[in-house]
Amino acid sequence: MAVSARTEFDVAAPPSVVMEVLMDVESLPEWSGPHKAAAIVSEHDDGTPDQVTMTVSAAGVNDDQTVSYAWTDNTCSWSLIESKMLAEQQGKYTVTPSGDGSHVEFELEIDLKVKLPGMLVKRGQKTAVETAKKGLTAESERRAQA
Repeated sequence: MAVSARTEFDVAAPPSVVMEVLMDVESLPEWSGPHKAAAIVSEHDDGTPDQVTMTVSAAGVNDDQTVSYAWTDNTCSWSLIESKMLAEQQGKYTVTPSGDGSHVEFELEIDLKVKLPGMLVKRGQKTAVETAKKGLTAESERRAQA
């Protein structure tokens, strides 16, 4: 059964800085609690990350994943290539200007290979949304101040 999560939030950093944080996928473990490791396997012709391997731990579930990223000037999207625990995963950040900062929309849809109790699934959804909001906001604002 596929589950989805969605949130919108504002960041006190310009869109270019938010996109810079998203493109720096190897820094994911620094600002995203569930990500324990991330490494770029291949890059697109323009140097942006293409395939990335990551180790993720959320709601008591540990997983090694490979995802494929796609980029535009204001979006970061990814789709699952390989995982032990997930059958499918699609995610997307859309970053738009908002005053002196940015407005961010985050969407995530996953389909688990294994059946988990609803409580764990809900906790995983909450973790994904909180990480997207709090972690990305804090890291983007930190870099904007640097």
